[in-house]
Amino acid sequence: MKAVIVCASVSHGNTRRVADCMAQVLGAKVVSPEQADLAELADADLVGFGSGVFYQRLHPRLTDFVKALPTGRGRAFVFATSGLPELPLAPFSRPLVKLLEGKGFEVDGNFSCRALDTMGPFKLVGGIQKQRPNDGDLAAAQAFAARLRDGQGPVS
Repeated sequence: MKAVIVCASVSHGNTRRVADCMAQVLGAKVVSPEQADLAELADADLVGFGSGVFYQRLHPRLTDFVKALPTGRGRAFVFATSGLPELPLAPFSRPLVKLLEGKGFEVDGNFSCRALDTMGPFKLVGGIQKQRPNDGDLAAAQAFAARLRDGQGPVS
């Protein structure tokens, strides 16, 4: 299987750590939105899209990249790291999933875990979730990627 992971990791490298763990399982290449090759994405069997969460939204570099993608088809997944938990009624991954589906992707699942957050008022106390992602989070990311690799249907 050919896989590519498009990752916008800008603050502490946490999202990149998660992407690298998934990439090991999938045999995937990890690229930033600016480094992504459209032909390589079109040729991939599975494409991951992930970023940190900023004010309950995925990073604009990632969402702008997806908005600019040509319509195509293929399998995709979404992942994120966040200092605060995802709200059930307004998940931060939902807008990107809808964008991807509008571009013709079949979104097979999404993954999120907690991570160091020093945005806004959290900076005053040195951040929250200082020890995250931890080994358990990274193992969960690898297990998620394994389920995608093994075609076990939509996973979350």
